[in-house]
Amino acid sequence: MKKIILACSAGMSTSILVSKMKKEAEARSLELDIIAIPESTIKDELSGISDEVIAILLGPQVRMRKNAVTEIAAPFNIPVDVIDTMAYGRANGPAVLDQALAMSDK
Repeated sequence: MKKIILACSAGMSTSILVSKMKKEAEARSLELDIIAIPESTIKDELSGISDEVIAILLGPQVRMRKNAVTEIAAPFNIPVDVIDTMAYGRANGPAVLDQALAMSDK
């Protein structure tokens, strides 16, 4: 199953957004596993499932880690971006799901 990773400081603040993204994915009949993790565990997370990950989205509060995470994800050809601040603040699951899917199409 394809996976989208949302990462923030502790993996907690993205949990509401993950729930809304999962609900939207189900409504679109998309089989996706969407998870929230602490940004510090991305390298470990990718070690076993990198071929399944289609996008990594960072919470706005860890935007300064984008370059470091991009370097970690580069060998696996996984795109990395920062979640749109407005979509994040509003917990707009459909918008963030669209962002992740657009990244995976590139």
